[in-house]
Amino acid sequence: MKWMTTTATAAIIAMGFAGNALAAGDLNIFNWGDYTNPELIKKFEKEFDVKVTVTDYDSNDTALSKVRAGGSGFDIVVPSANYVPIWVKEGLLLEARPDQMENFKNVDERWVDVAWDPGRHYTVPWQWGLTGIGVNTSVYKGDINTSAIFLDPPEELVGKINVAPEMNDVLFATIKYLGGDWCTVDKDLLRKVRDKLVEAKTKWLAMDYSVTEKLPTGEYDAVYYWNGAIMRSREKNPDIKFGYPKEGFPYFMDSVAILKDAKNVENAKLFMNFIMAPENAALISDFAKYSNGIKGSAEFMPAEMRDAPELNVPDEYKDAGEFLTSCEPQVQELYTKIWTELQK
Repeated sequence: MKWMTTTATAAIIAMGFAGNALAAGDLNIFNWGDYTNPELIKKFEKEFDVKVTVTDYDSNDTALSKVRAGGSGFDIVVPSANYVPIWVKEGLLLEARPDQMENFKNVDERWVDVAWDPGRHYTVPWQWGLTGIGVNTSVYKGDINTSAIFLDPPEELVGKINVAPEMNDVLFATIKYLGGDWCTVDKDLLRKVRDKLVEAKTKWLAMDYSVTEKLPTGEYDAVYYWNGAIMRSREKNPDIKFGYPKEGFPYFMDSVAILKDAKNVENAKLFMNFIMAPENAALISDFAKYSNGIKGSAEFMPAEMRDAPELNVPDEYKDAGEFLTSCEPQVQELYTKIWTELQK
């Protein structure tokens, strides 16, 4: 059979027959560090004859600033749910219509009509999880299902705590700990939030991303961090346990999007469709240890992933979790001022 080779036809072929090696060229992915399974990339490269380059970033703000500056050279980015509306509003993302791709049928219904991308015109699920508490229980044997672990730490943990350097996650937990609601503009409460964080920071060791290396070895004895990384830590040290802050904790979902100025759009669309296949979504999760939002992927995962305490919220804490949403710009400005003061 003679294949037509126009750009439009190639796009249709890529969308409808993503299982065949019909592509070639390059794909440049901009993703969170230590978050992309090398085996997934090798499989995609082999299947589609595409050379993939993955570049890491360390926060939503880092990624957004880099792309805002222009000329990044990236095709794909993986923003968190509360940042997707910012990317869309600023015209940084291509309306790639993943909802029309062959494998979109595999997306779990709860992740289709999401607030940050209704109907999924721009993004597809990568991974989702939550920010909670990780503690070395050989050092501290008290209640770990509380943000007090890092905001009012027990003596055993003082000076051995690491906190994720992600503004919204930290402010969310602190606002909830002090009885407020996310996106609050209550200035009295926000002053208390600022004061609490500034005081608590004197009892922390670090605010960095080295949890999977330093928590298992005892360099950190407690962390406020993402559940997948804490699961990876537990696999190295069974004394590590995960806690769900009863005062409130944030859920997140990171999603794959194509940049408006991407040079390799068709390869990026191929990748979008590829990661919505259950066996490929399972590769994503098995590496970083987060849930993925794709139906049927669990059967391709090891049993320890399906049953992990870090990935299965106990009924008593389910009501404490909320999805991080995008606050209004004037609210974000207030939060940024607190965060800037905390960084001093």
